[in-house]
Amino acid sequence: FASDFRDMFEVRGLKRDKQGRVEPARVENREVLLGYIGLDDVARNVQIAFSPEPDKLFADRADYTVKLPAQACVSIYLSVSVQVVAQADKPAAGVAQPTHAVSEAHLSQIDAERPRVGRAAVRAALVDAHLVMRERRRVTARVRSSNPLFNAWIDRSLADLGLLTTDLATGPYPYAGIPWFSTPFGRDAIITSLQTLWLQPNLAAGVLRFLAEHQARDNSPFRDAAPGKIMHEMRKGEMAATGEVPFALYYGGVDSTPLFIVLAGAYAGRTGDLALIDELWPALERAAQWVSGVCDKNRYGLLDYQRESDGGLANQGWKDSHDSVFHADGRFPDGPIALVEVQAYASAAFDTMAHFAKLRGLHDAAKQYSERAKKIRQCVEEKYWMEESGFYGIALDGHGELCRVMASNAGHLLAFGLPSRERGEAVVRALDSTLFHTGWGVRTLAASQARFNPMAYHNGSVWPHDNALCARGLSQYGGKAAAVRLLQALFQAAVNFDMRLPELFCGFPRRRGEPPTAYPVACLPQAWAAGSPFMMLEACLGITIDATRREVVIEQPMLPEGIDWLEVGDLKVGDSSVSITFRRIGDKVVASAAEQGDVRVVALL
Repeated sequence: FASDFRDMFEVRGLKRDKQGRVEPARVENREVLLGYIGLDDVARNVQIAFSPEPDKLFADRADYTVKLPAQACVSIYLSVSVQVVAQADKPAAGVAQPTHAVSEAHLSQIDAERPRVGRAAVRAALVDAHLVMRERRRVTARVRSSNPLFNAWIDRSLADLGLLTTDLATGPYPYAGIPWFSTPFGRDAIITSLQTLWLQPNLAAGVLRFLAEHQARDNSPFRDAAPGKIMHEMRKGEMAATGEVPFALYYGGVDSTPLFIVLAGAYAGRTGDLALIDELWPALERAAQWVSGVCDKNRYGLLDYQRESDGGLANQGWKDSHDSVFHADGRFPDGPIALVEVQAYASAAFDTMAHFAKLRGLHDAAKQYSERAKKIRQCVEEKYWMEESGFYGIALDGHGELCRVMASNAGHLLAFGLPSRERGEAVVRALDSTLFHTGWGVRTLAASQARFNPMAYHNGSVWPHDNALCARGLSQYGGKAAAVRLLQALFQAAVNFDMRLPELFCGFPRRRGEPPTAYPVACLPQAWAAGSPFMMLEACLGITIDATRREVVIEQPMLPEGIDWLEVGDLKVGDSSVSITFRRIGDKVVASAAEQGDVRVVALL
């Protein structure tokens, strides 16, 4: 064993001119101690303990002689703990301090009164983990079906969300993904909360509070920060602390801020919890002011972006790789760039603020917000529609020129209800065609486009969360059967990935007898990939929950092939709950409800 204590950004390929000091490894009290003093004057220590004790222990290995009788099992336990402490407060050797990466909910696993290694320590940690997971399951509606494989996918997805969710002072928060993004991200957490909102709205409450607490209050070109913006990501590593990268608290995301408002509106509708909206109102107003200010500077009143420093992200939508936005001939556009899907988020955000303002008696503000939303929708229809393709272009560049590229971004327009019915239906047909649909899911980029590569991060791969938003959009524009096919495709892909959908996988066409092709360095698990089946299922079942009216509306439900019945149990609406069973009868799916309390279930055929 050994550790080079490389920063995450070094592992990802960034080069450093200087590094901290790796301390000589040593053996102390039958444990191995590894240490590093970073350029940020923080000591990062690794403590390795064993049970039973090895025959011989060195600074780089442990030697065991094991006598193994026939049919017997011998267990050797290895404990690796990470401690991060300011150099001035460096503890004596062997005294554990909690790492920044460990949440308060997990500190009981580092309790000094418990054994740190061995069977008893493992059992104690398992008990803690089971208690935490049981509590999270208690506040989440249950989903089970006639298909054991589908149930396994749902269970694994819920378990992965639980694994990635950390209980912070502001409430539960889903960290983005392992290993690259095991930290708070704004956009990822918002999308994950939207995906699971109908089943567990408490996750959204925790996300909203955390993001409001870390909302930008000042301008910082280095961090792409401006008053009112919602964070993109937070890092606590050495390179972030020293300012070698801007990601200690970084705001270079154009969509996190409008999506923050959208999530607040969706949460209020789902729960009726206007007290939280009152608590968040100053943050919501600041967010809306930032969006409005950016739109006012754009010639068309659109929400655009351009990074403020060379260290930031060049592209600041969800497809944030350097080559994800381009013109039809492959050349990169000049900024500022106005992505098509971001306009749907901004329009929905202004509509949400109009609703909230009206509830608060701010009628002039409500009218202004509504007019802004309408202006954005009209501009998208005028500037982004490509008549020859029957599709929307991916972005407008800084000269007002449309990037005439067919990308899955247009599916997000449908998810937030921006297009006209006729154009939305045309997008449905394109997304359901072989240009986009691989048989395992919808690609990020149509196969006919410049820069298409099924192995590229954003230019031809399949992202489950992107598919979930597309499925939501398909179902709203007459494509519910296409949404069901999408759910079916992702389910079959999940079966080939051991029931755990990765962050993304390659966009090769499906071939008989061949599994989907993994993307080699994808996060696994990833929060918004784990949340994807729930948004797709919500879209296919046609479920809408209105807590204010204490009503669950079900519109034309459909089930994937191989599922004869599906039950959503203990679905909480206010202080009541309801269980709904969907059964396939002939060529239709019929819903029946077992109500508890005064929840009304309305089925629309």
